Formats: sequence, structure tokens, C-alpha cells
Amino acid sequence: MNGLSEDASSGMGRRSAVFAPHAMAATSQPLATAAAVEIMRRGGTAIDAAICANAVLAVVEPMSCGIGGDLFAIVWDADSARLYGFNGSGRAPGGLTRELFSERGMQRIPEQGPLSWSVPGCVDGWFALHERFGRLDMSALLAPAIGYARGGFPVSPVIGRAWNASAEMLRTDEGAARTFLPEGRAPSVGELFRNPALAEVLGRIAADGRDGFYGGRTAIQIDAYARSIGAVLRGDDLVEHRSNWVDPVSVDYKGHQVWELPPNTQGIAVLEMLQVLSGFDLQSLGHNTDAYVHVLTEAKKLAYEDRARFYADMEAADVPIKRLLSAAYAHEQRKRIDPDHAATEYPTVESALFAADTVYLSVVDEAGSAVSLIQSIFHPFGSGNVPAELGFALQNRGCLFSLEETHANRLEPGKRPFHTIIPGFVTHDGEPVFCFGVMGGDMQPQGQVQVLLNLLEFGMDPQQAGDALRFRHEGSSTPVGDRMQDGGEVFLEPGFSGGVIRELERRGHRVRVEAGGYGGYQGIWIDPNTAVRIGGSEPRKDGCAVGY
Repeated sequence: MNGLSEDASSGMGRRSAVFAPHAMAATSQPLATAAAVEIMRRGGTAIDAAICANAVLAVVEPMSCGIGGDLFAIVWDADSARLYGFNGSGRAPGGLTRELFSERGMQRIPEQGPLSWSVPGCVDGWFALHERFGRLDMSALLAPAIGYARGGFPVSPVIGRAWNASAEMLRTDEGAARTFLPEGRAPSVGELFRNPALAEVLGRIAADGRDGFYGGRTAIQIDAYARSIGAVLRGDDLVEHRSNWVDPVSVDYKGHQVWELPPNTQGIAVLEMLQVLSGFDLQSLGHNTDAYVHVLTEAKKLAYEDRARFYADMEAADVPIKRLLSAAYAHEQRKRIDPDHAATEYPTVESALFAADTVYLSVVDEAGSAVSLIQSIFHPFGSGNVPAELGFALQNRGCLFSLEETHANRLEPGKRPFHTIIPGFVTHDGEPVFCFGVMGGDMQPQGQVQVLLNLLEFGMDPQQAGDALRFRHEGSSTPVGDRMQDGGEVFLEPGFSGGVIRELERRGHRVRVEAGGYGGYQGIWIDPNTAVRIGGSEPRKDGCAVGY
């Protein structure tokens, strides 16, 4: 990151990066960012601040995240000078089997409704992270969220638009409508919204710990609600849930070590893409030129082919991570990229496109500890099922399982589904330099790679790296014999030139210019010479980076 001219980012605006000497937080909603910063000013750690911010986001951005969902995190601990990986995703309920769907004549797991649930892992994640790295009492960390849920918060613009877009879906569930459409409509931008039922549940968690969610009254209510609407999740599934500490995996990209979590997440798609791209002179191609977009798109296709075949819960599937991330494999994959033609054929494997809502947040504290945390209920308002007396939506991550008996990601009781949400981290010479993430379903690995290259190849600062125009590839999904024949589509954010579009089309890409769907980024760079924190926040969201 060496700085860049004012117009080089070719992106969303001219917001400056945020500089601070001590600590910083970046989230998708200013109230959550402010709460995280206040926790650190009171002596809390980065983990304390991240939990506080996540809880606030669960209140103020309920279509994207909440205690009915999952989380993942990468933590740099300054005391031990090492990275820790955390998998806080839930498993399939014990009663969710492939036979259940077969008996009902269902070929796929529905994307909404009670059969799409998996066990929520968020709250257990908070307590596991807090036990290892927290300092302040959990009651202090949840107090801001409880206050906003009980007293109300003004709905911010991007969140308000997303809320309104989900209004028709919310009307199909009685609890969802009572909770999130209190006057028969979504709240307007700037209108105060209250969620007293969620305030009560958060209060139980603050008082009783993880048992305030996975046991006692809350668990009884979830169990009773599940039985009433035909879900198979039970109280025992909640009691048995546990998160896991995992080892992050990495590749070297031009002297920087880029870290992701292993499957069941899709994080290694970022690393596969970087390994392939490391063999190209990207600077000579030029930022966001047709040649650059082409090469990144073709590298994405190769990584996602592996994603569809291999990525699954590693407790139940053999994922060949070492081979997928090896230089030799990247060399072979790189040879499959034609500089002048878009690839259109792949081995036929079950795959799907995932567009989703999520929140990502980044925190760095005064001691130098850093947290890259991502949390989600998957689709907007998750499964669409909301116990009215609890005030939150149950996630629909279970819909990501395959019902194919031989698929690595096949549904099995107690197994974790393939997961889209991925925190990212970068170190240099064994020290942390970049704590970042990009939310947004299928866009996440593509977005992470674009942001990283903006910094490491083109010298942008963390704000410019997020402002820059993005693109995404979707598709290849038309079976032809034992091959997939369909190059998919390349979506370009408005602002790309007509020349770029024409040259991509000449190479065989189908191109569409579209305003939305490019993810939500937050990132904090730690200057290796001065330790100054330099923050950037997604201009396509409501949030901000703040430090002191």
C-alpha cells in the first residue's frame, strides 16, 4: 500500500481513509462502530469490541445478521503474537435427514421455511471468543444492543431499503410480520424501531451466559416454536452445539501472507485464485481493464469449480487443501486460462449461486490485537421464520446442503453445511498488517481478491480499495452431457467504459452492467512502520471506520 492518485480508484466517491494512532473499528452501521470504539476506550479488548458491535448489528441490521445465525472469526492475539481461527457455525439438526426430503418428494432443500434451519452458532461463538480473549463483563458488551432494542434506533438508509425489499416475504410469517412490520410495513428511513422481545432475550444472555440462549426459557421457546411450524430442530440440538477453534490456512502473495479459514467455509477460494493470479503481471494489464477483468474472472471460474466439488465440513469430508493451494496445482490451473477467450466448459458438478445478506466487522485495539469477524443469517431475514416472543429470525444455512448421496457437502444430521461467509487477514514478516472482509454470498471471494489486489498490486489505501469499481462473475450452470456449457455472466458496476464491455464481449463473456450485488467491505491496515491504524469502510453500505 503505497498511496495512489485521487482518481485512480475509479470508484464510488472520495471519502478519505481514517487514520488513528491507538485503536479502530469498522462496521456496516455507525451505531455499531461507535459502540465498539467506546468499549475499547473503557479498556475492552478487540474481541470485547467485536462482540459488542455484532450484538448492536443484530438489532439495527436484522435482515443481515442476528443471534439466529452463525459466525466465523480470525483473531490476531498480540500477547502470543499468533493467529487463531474460529468456526462458530451450526450443524444440521438431528432430525434433518436426506430421507425426510426423499419421502416428501423434494429434490432440493428449500431456501426458506423451517426445513432450511441449522443450529444457530452465534451466541456460543461470542462466549467462546470472550472466554479466551475478552476482558469486560458480557453484560457490559451487550448493554448497547439491549438499549437500542428496548429504546429504539433510527433506521439507516441502506438498511431501510433492504428491509422494505423484504416486506412481502415477512408478511408470509406471522412472527416475522409482528416483529419486523409492526404497523404492517417496514420502518421508514430515520424512523425509530424497537424490538422489546429481542431486548429480553439479550438480557437473558447477559445474565445467564450461553445458557441464556441454548438452555432455559429461550431454548424451550425455540423448541416449541419449531414443533408448531414443522421444523425438526429441537432443544437437544441447541444443548449439544459447540464451536471449534481451527487453524487458519494461507498462501504467500508477493511477500504478504493471506489467511483464510478452512472449509466448511469458501475461504480457500480466495487463496486458490491468488495462487493462480500470482503468475500474471497484473500491473501491466492495468487496473479494471478488460484484460484484468478477464483474467480474474477466469481464475474465479477455476476456483469455484473446486468449490462446487470439494468444499464441505472437514469433520465429515476429505478436502484436499494442501493440493488445492499448492504452487504446482496453480501452475496447472493457470495453463487452462486462455487470454483471448472466456472458458465455457467445466466438469458437471452440483453447484449453486448464493446471494445473501451478512455483516462483516474489523477491530484493532490499543494492544495490537485484531479481530476479523463475519456473522450472518444467510438470506435476508434468514429462513423467514421469526418466533414473535423472541424477536429474531432463524437462519436458513441448511439449504446449502446437497441431497446428492455422493456429494462431499451432502446432508447428514450433525454435519455443518458448506458456508459462504469468510473473514480475511493479511500478515507481513510475521506481523499483522490487514484485517478485512467482504460480505455478500458468492461475491465474497471475488470481492476479497479485488480488494487485496487494489492494495497490494495498485497501491490503494484501504478506503480507495473499497471505493474502486467491482465486478463479479456468476454462472456456469447448463449441463451438456458430462460438461457444464455456459460461460455465465460478468456483472460490472456502473462506471466501466464501453471499451471494456466491448472487449470482454469479444472474448466471449456475456456482460451485464448492474448497480448492486458487489458485497460489503470493511478493512483496517496496520502500518508496519508506525503501527498507525488506517481504516476503510464500504461506501455501498451505511457504515464507517472510527478510531482514536
